[in-house]
Amino acid sequence: MKLSHLKKIRVAVSVLFFTTLSLLFLDLKNIISPTYTNYITYLQFIPSLLKYLNLFSLAAAGFIIVLILTLLFGRVYCSSICPIGTLQDIFSFIAKKINRKKYFRLLNPNDWLRYSFLALAVIFFLSGSLFAINLLDPYSNFGRIFTQLFKPVIVGGNNLLVLLLEQFKNYSVYPLEIKTPDLGLLSFPFFFLAIIFWMSYKNGRLFCNTVCPVGTLLGLISRISLFKIKIDEENCIGCNLCERVCKSGCIDKKNKYVDFSRCVSCYNCFAVCPSEGICFSTVFEKPSKVETFEVDYKKREFVAGIIAYTIGSAGIAFAQQKITPVKLSTVQNLKKYPVAPPGSISIDHFTDSCTACHLCVSACPTKVLQPSFLDYGFLGMLQPKMDYSVSFCNFECVICSQVCPTGAILPIKPEKKKLTQIGKVTFVKENCVVHTEKTDCGACAEHCPTKAVHMVPFENIKAPEIQNEYCIGCGACEYACPTKPYKAIYVEGNPRQLTAKKKEEKKIENKVNIEEDFSF
Repeated sequence: MKLSHLKKIRVAVSVLFFTTLSLLFLDLKNIISPTYTNYITYLQFIPSLLKYLNLFSLAAAGFIIVLILTLLFGRVYCSSICPIGTLQDIFSFIAKKINRKKYFRLLNPNDWLRYSFLALAVIFFLSGSLFAINLLDPYSNFGRIFTQLFKPVIVGGNNLLVLLLEQFKNYSVYPLEIKTPDLGLLSFPFFFLAIIFWMSYKNGRLFCNTVCPVGTLLGLISRISLFKIKIDEENCIGCNLCERVCKSGCIDKKNKYVDFSRCVSCYNCFAVCPSEGICFSTVFEKPSKVETFEVDYKKREFVAGIIAYTIGSAGIAFAQQKITPVKLSTVQNLKKYPVAPPGSISIDHFTDSCTACHLCVSACPTKVLQPSFLDYGFLGMLQPKMDYSVSFCNFECVICSQVCPTGAILPIKPEKKKLTQIGKVTFVKENCVVHTEKTDCGACAEHCPTKAVHMVPFENIKAPEIQNEYCIGCGACEYACPTKPYKAIYVEGNPRQLTAKKKEEKKIENKVNIEEDFSF
């Protein structure tokens, strides 16, 4: 039976998942509802697994569906659902267009390498750290690439279009602002993209079968899949076309053997086979010969490494200030804890569940969520933090809690969020222009949504005073503070998120004298 149509189905499904996930991370105007976001990310293996461990709900059990598909048909997740897998196929397609004589060939399985990466990820995970998974998870790397590298390019294109249309008095498109991390933090997604491109250009799905822990884990499970691809020796004419199009390099034509643990179910072999020499077998069939594996070319070495990050400060976008300080501030802001997003319960819960996919970074309307460097420690690199030098957390916004695919940020309602204390404000009198320059300011109090910061009389002017029991740590005061280089007011993160008090509004009663005010 001809099965060439399987490739067309696989391509269609791959395009669907790749396009929807791309739009999710490149959504410039937050058009996609968080509800649909959960549907789109439901089948991503690592986020779904972590969310299930956090919530123990079948509503977060997309990874179980992936496991069932793997037990039935092998690594269809790698071929159709994983966005990095499709990105590799795009790069391989480009390579084929550049060099039309290029074809794939049988590769050494490099079991020691792929199982080492899997063991590394499992060891870190069992020890309570997601460090290795953060670095290697394909979905999370896809998110970082699109959020940190591709999205700024699209915003730049949008803004150039705005300038062009303005020349013709057309204002239908408006400019957009984006906050990007410093070059040091951009090095990792750039490095990963370069490695993916090089590996795909050279040998198709080499990353999937050497580095990716998800691919290796699903490859182990696919060894016992119900339906496996095999070579039918009676129908095979030895044309070698299947081996030449196998992007996983797992078809051994000489020994009539398919290493199904490395097969990503791309079905390219079905599409090119002229004799129905490629078919499906079941686990109930007896093998016609002993499975052997030989490599008839010189063994290549694959060297895998991770670039060390260079320390850099986060990029700062300053808001317009009412005053410009004359003196530079002198007392440094020494923060003991970073500020985790509202709904993350605690820093430990957040770092134990976050894979640094940066979907929350992409979706955040104020862009206060930014990738961290060493704020959460070495093992928490790239996990998002609230960066109040860049922006502040909108009092009404809960988008990050709605889009998080892993449960690192749990869903939180706006009413609860307004009382969730993610940090506490600290006032540094020695940096405040009211105390150092004896001038009016009040930017912090004006922007505080809970009035935890308010102004009190001080030497014929007014100075800030804080009441931490009302502070929720949104960072509006820190962002608005005009002092440089150190803020006069900043937010210290809470290791575990608390509940702030709600400040009662004072009712002002004005007695009206009807006879005097309405004498007519």
